[in-house]
Amino acid sequence: MATSQLCIPPPQGLLQPLVLPERLLLGPGPSNIPPRILAASGQQILGHMHLEVLQVMDEIKAGIQYAFQTQNQLTLAISGTGHCAMEAALLNLLEHGDTVLVAVNGIWGQRAADIARRLGMLGTAGQHRWGFPGGNHLSLCFMQGLARHKPSVLFITHGESSTGVLQPLEGLGDLCHRHGCLLLVDAVASLGGAPIFMDQQEIDVLYSGSQKVLNSPPGSAPISFSERAREKMLRRKMKPPSFYLDMGWLANYWGCDGEPRRYHHTAPINSFFSLREGLAMLAELGLENSWERHRANCAQLCQGLCDLGLELFVKEEKARLPTITAVRVPEGYDWKEITAFLMDNHAIEIAGGLGPSMGKVLRIGLMGCNSTSGNVNRLLHALQDALKRCHRSRL
Repeated sequence: MATSQLCIPPPQGLLQPLVLPERLLLGPGPSNIPPRILAASGQQILGHMHLEVLQVMDEIKAGIQYAFQTQNQLTLAISGTGHCAMEAALLNLLEHGDTVLVAVNGIWGQRAADIARRLGMLGTAGQHRWGFPGGNHLSLCFMQGLARHKPSVLFITHGESSTGVLQPLEGLGDLCHRHGCLLLVDAVASLGGAPIFMDQQEIDVLYSGSQKVLNSPPGSAPISFSERAREKMLRRKMKPPSFYLDMGWLANYWGCDGEPRRYHHTAPINSFFSLREGLAMLAELGLENSWERHRANCAQLCQGLCDLGLELFVKEEKARLPTITAVRVPEGYDWKEITAFLMDNHAIEIAGGLGPSMGKVLRIGLMGCNSTSGNVNRLLHALQDALKRCHRSRL
């Protein structure tokens, strides 16, 4: 037998069976996946240009149009997470000479500003910052920046998952259009859990993610462009700086341009199967029923947290994001100890703060199939146990 030339042996961990715990994911995402969606992801793979897969893509497109409440033809799912959709929106809309105004009311505004800055589209005058901490939504008074800076695009987050704030959008699209500006909205944390009407609210670009209310694995991101936004992209002088996220290519692959579909990339087929089922479950439940379910369970959670003596980060009820609730870390506690206790003793995940809310809050997610009265009661019971066991005076 010939002597092996291998210098690195097989990893021992890979020679063992894969064993994973079962946990109730009540953090800001991902959410638990229902059996129906798990089964869809376990279907045998097909080719990315097979007619059956193209049919699934068409059904996804229709499901996104329903979830977004839009008739936009340029509607599809990007092969990537919500971050990928954020980057795709910015790099397709903006080119040399454009300016973006970013409303920063948490980490997602910060991320959008970072991407825009990397693209060379954001100067110091192109960014509006919200004074943190606040627990309030942004007032439209900052929109005087539209007249002052004359941006091509305004970015704003509808559901700010780092703070649990729901941003009102009424009148914002009309205001942007009167200033010759496109409105770009991040709805990753809010889609399906809070009302949003893309066409009625005159939103030009809207995107979300698969792993929140849609209860699908991370890795596909619904996105839609208005006719205004599509026309701006068609007027570009230079191609977008990314081939992978070039909306011209993606629009063709998704059958949005009326031309024969051409190969662009090998799509995550099984992720699309899952996303299709997530959108189907939302359609079967009905948007209005989904919105009401999330509102009611969030209200039950908030009342229960107050009954435990905890302080909600967002004071105003109508400013609370129904999918993710932020509660202040109580004095005398370490948020890491609380989250670890819940994970170790109750198999429940909640999260600490993120970005500007780091160390200040605990974040609790109730999204899609996880948004139930039973899960609220289970979480409150576990939190009560944690508050008894994790106070520093006991250490």
